[in-house]
Amino acid sequence: MTDGTDGRGDSASRLARIERLLEDGGRDVVPAWRRVTRGETRWAVSAVILVAFALQLMLPHRLAFQPYWLLPALELALMVGLFVANPRRIEPGTRWLRWPSLVLTGVISLANSWSAARLVVGLVRGTEGLGAGPLLLTGGAIWLTNVIVFALWYWEWDRGGPMARVMGHHQYADFLFVQMQSPETAPPDWEPVFLDYLYLSFTNSTAFSPTDVMPLSRWAKMLMMSQSTVSVSIVVLVVARAVNIL
Repeated sequence: MTDGTDGRGDSASRLARIERLLEDGGRDVVPAWRRVTRGETRWAVSAVILVAFALQLMLPHRLAFQPYWLLPALELALMVGLFVANPRRIEPGTRWLRWPSLVLTGVISLANSWSAARLVVGLVRGTEGLGAGPLLLTGGAIWLTNVIVFALWYWEWDRGGPMARVMGHHQYADFLFVQMQSPETAPPDWEPVFLDYLYLSFTNSTAFSPTDVMPLSRWAKMLMMSQSTVSVSIVVLVVARAVNIL
C-alpha cells in the first residue's frame, strides 16, 4: 500500500519535473526579439547623437539653418533632458520619453536636410565648392550625419520603437536581420539594438541598396529608398565637383 503510494508520488514528481523542463525549453525556443526583454542601454545612441551634434557645428554657418546655433542648441537641450530623465536603460516605465526622442530625431533631420539642400543648390549654381578640401570635409560631414539620422529613424520605428520592442508588442518585424532568419547564428538573448540599425544605415548609404538586412514593411522600403537617394546625390555632386577642382 505504502509502496504504491510512493510509486505514484515518484511518478507525479517526475512528471512535474518534465513539465518544468518543457516549459523552460519552450521559453528558450522563443527568440528574444519576440518576447519581453530587458531594455537596451542608452549610451550608444547618446554617443552617436553627440557625434551628429559635433558634425553640425563643423559645417560652415552659411549652410546651417539660421540662426546657426538654434537647432544645435535645441538638440543639446532635448538630449540632456532625455539623458537626465533616463540615463541607463530604455525601459517600459520610460514610455513617455518616446515623443521627446522623436522630436530630437526630427530636429537633427531638419538641420541636416537644410544643410544638404543648401550644399546641393550651391554646387549646382557654382557658389559652393571653391576648394576641394573644404568641400570634401563638408560633404563628408553631411553624409555621415545623414547615416546617423536614418539610423535613428530605423531604430525609432522598427516594430513600434525601442520601448515597444522591449514589451514584445509587435510580432511582425519591419526589418529582417540575419539572426532572425538563422537563430542558431546568435545567442538566445540576441535582439536588435541601436548599433545594428546604425550598421543598416551605413551599409545602405554605401551600397545604395539593402545588404544583409532586408526591409519588410512598406514604410521601411520607402525610408531606405529615400536614404539611398540622398546619399547618392551628395556623393555624386561632391565628388564630381572636387574632381573638377583638382
